[in-house]
Amino acid sequence: MQEADVPITVDFKIMSVAQEWESNAMKRPFRIDFFESFLHELQSLNLDSLNILELGSGPGYLAEFLLSKMPSLNMSLLDNSLAMHTLAKKRLEPVLERAQFIERDLKQKNWSADLGKFDAIITLQAVHELRHKRYAAELHRQVRPLLKENGVYLFCDHYYGADANKNNQLYMSLAEQHQSLEDAGFIYSEVLNKGGRALYNAT
Repeated sequence: MQEADVPITVDFKIMSVAQEWESNAMKRPFRIDFFESFLHELQSLNLDSLNILELGSGPGYLAEFLLSKMPSLNMSLLDNSLAMHTLAKKRLEPVLERAQFIERDLKQKNWSADLGKFDAIITLQAVHELRHKRYAAELHRQVRPLLKENGVYLFCDHYYGADANKNNQLYMSLAEQHQSLEDAGFIYSEVLNKGGRALYNAT
């Protein structure tokens, strides 16, 4: 029998819940370390202009950081919460001409339809919001056709382990994260591992 999804404990579609998450997000340890690693990986592509898609973009903290550091960057922010998009639009007001907002649910089979192709697709701590780790490999498979030739997938999420997160249904172990990328046909390298989170560069 297939295991049930892990129940949602917070609903980010509710503005007050989104605002509470927004107020605490940057207090989490090592967050800037991961932001800087995303930036380094994107800069390493050495492209004159860069068009990327962020999955589970939330209130726009990562987008704000990247857009402020890379003037040639254009970002599409995908999230299933209008409340999060509202917060992100306010945060990104100075650079709105380089940001597009897409309201879609990653658990829907057609979430990737008509998005085009991207130089990079990035996601930070959003894959576990699919509510069970079994969905991860399929999400990775859906990402692959959205990448341009030589495009990169920068995937970061919490992992399960003795010194990390304790829910082994919501979170993959490091080995399971590796396997989920391999099952989707990616070749990957680990970029950063801190605080129970790992970032991968996958092609």
